[in-house]
Amino acid sequence: MSSQPEELTIQTHALRLAARAWGPPDGVPVLALHGWLDNAASFDTLAPRLPGLRLVCLDMPGHGHSEHAAPGELYGFVDTVARVAEVPRVLGWARYCLLGHSLGAAVASVLAGTFPRQVRRLVLVEGLGPMVEAPEQAPARLARSITEQLARRGRPAPRYASAEEAAERLRRAVGTLSAEGARALVGRGLCAVEGGVTWRSDPRLRVASRLRLTEAQVLAFLRAVEAPTLLVRGAQGYPETPALHQRLAAVRDIATVTLPGGHHVHLDAPEPVAEAIAAFLAPEHAGPG
Repeated sequence: MSSQPEELTIQTHALRLAARAWGPPDGVPVLALHGWLDNAASFDTLAPRLPGLRLVCLDMPGHGHSEHAAPGELYGFVDTVARVAEVPRVLGWARYCLLGHSLGAAVASVLAGTFPRQVRRLVLVEGLGPMVEAPEQAPARLARSITEQLARRGRPAPRYASAEEAAERLRRAVGTLSAEGARALVGRGLCAVEGGVTWRSDPRLRVASRLRLTEAQVLAFLRAVEAPTLLVRGAQGYPETPALHQRLAAVRDIATVTLPGGHHVHLDAPEPVAEAIAAFLAPEHAGPG
């Protein structure tokens, strides 16, 4: 795969989205979705190790170089799924593979359950479905979301004296992110402002969601997934829980692999992750499944 990505602009119905595309245009089509507050550079160390793919790494709505939502709008989970669902259509992909990390894995897993016949294979890194809440928690969540949105109006974005300071703050916040990984995310995620640098991402991404899906709804989406699925976990990443086992049981064809690393295992330890993904996607090089 080429060591230099191609920058894309993808115009959807509502937003102009940015992406980094790796590999030949006739390669196996893979849409890659990064995690919350990250950007397309999340896959910069992984992509060159996956030859034969047309790997389009999206800046999710409101992240990186992608356009922010209109005034008054937020980034609810199902709205994000709907916005991302437009991208393969704009690219002219009838059937494609999905690769997602964290929030991107949550979006990918629900998208694969929403349009199961479109998704050829599904690769999830440190995530299987979104965060959930019980129905009785909905009133408090909506109140919190509205309160946070009003409080953020006019609040200045955080500024840093340098990219190095921003990278160090990011590493401290994540806890398990390597210096190389932080530099990759910062390199695409910052813009210059008076007195230093700040994040390009929309501050509204930090506002609490209006509502969350219930666990029953998430399980329904996972049961609808038809694509063979691979879940890659970092040994020091998200913990193993009864809820995870329940979700794994809901997916009809899923394999799991646990590799040394933290939540950003794909960024910090790309070689073993790339090996696992390449082996899983190998049947696609023979033609659509």
